[in-house]
Amino acid sequence: MLTEHAVLFEPLSVKGVNLRNRIVLPPMVSNRDIAEAEGVDWYREFAEGGVGLVIVEATRTFRFDTDLTPDSLRPLVESVHQAGAAIAIQLFMAPEDGRDAPAEMTREDVQRGLERFARAAAICEQAGFDGVEPHGAHGFLLNQFFSPKANERTDEFGGGLDGRMRMGLEVVRSVRSAVNGDFLVLYRHTPVGDGYGLEDSLIFAQQLEEAGVDILDLSPSSDQAPADRAEPFKQVVKVPLIAVNGLNAHARAVEALTAGRCDLVAIGRGLIADPEWPKKTLEGRLQDIVRCTQCDQGCFGNLRSGLPVECVQHD
Repeated sequence: MLTEHAVLFEPLSVKGVNLRNRIVLPPMVSNRDIAEAEGVDWYREFAEGGVGLVIVEATRTFRFDTDLTPDSLRPLVESVHQAGAAIAIQLFMAPEDGRDAPAEMTREDVQRGLERFARAAAICEQAGFDGVEPHGAHGFLLNQFFSPKANERTDEFGGGLDGRMRMGLEVVRSVRSAVNGDFLVLYRHTPVGDGYGLEDSLIFAQQLEEAGVDILDLSPSSDQAPADRAEPFKQVVKVPLIAVNGLNAHARAVEALTAGRCDLVAIGRGLIADPEWPKKTLEGRLQDIVRCTQCDQGCFGNLRSGLPVECVQHD
């Protein structure tokens, strides 16, 4: 390992969950069934490649207790643990029968959504996951509740900032109430979004921490500096922060950590291009790393086509 990369391999313990390094596989939809061999093999490869934390792709909460059970998910969890990584799974709030905006959801829809998050979290804990991550980012339904433009509700789940924060906070509280205290609750949030900026997000982050969030996953940073949009959160919360965006470039990942802008670096397409990015970096074999060319063919191209995500550089 080159000395300048040592910060990437400092361990981190969060509520007794030990991460062997600061490198995270972020949640990326792979068009694979996570309860089948192809999905298990996909995530095992990243764990064997050396990441510290695997976050499994966005998974709709209504799937739990149907095709996703503790027994069906356990092979995935065990394969990642056996390879030395911790594992969480991102929980996705799906629209209800075409009602795909906050104002279109009935109170029954809202309550059912909260119950599904709680049940999904309980099942994941039984399966052996180290944590779950509600997906409150990127303009999807849960993030829309936080947006003053997307959220047109007039009840306690809309209106001012307190109302716009309520759904995310209730999701966290529901999840926390369904699991043991040492089970990790992550939360993914976009710091600057549709109609809101950092000021609102910083207040939300403080409330999320109070509600029981253990790791805050901030996505994305801007292109100006690595983890730049995560950095302000260091001033208002004590929980570890994950940053993402262009961190497959070693210098950017190291800068993000050494400058104290974040605690963990998530690498997306860079790990799809080479799942052994961490291992090769640790061994000082940077010249052997298959570099992402940002062609977006095998990753985003396949994603849009419904094909299994891969890198076109692979044989």
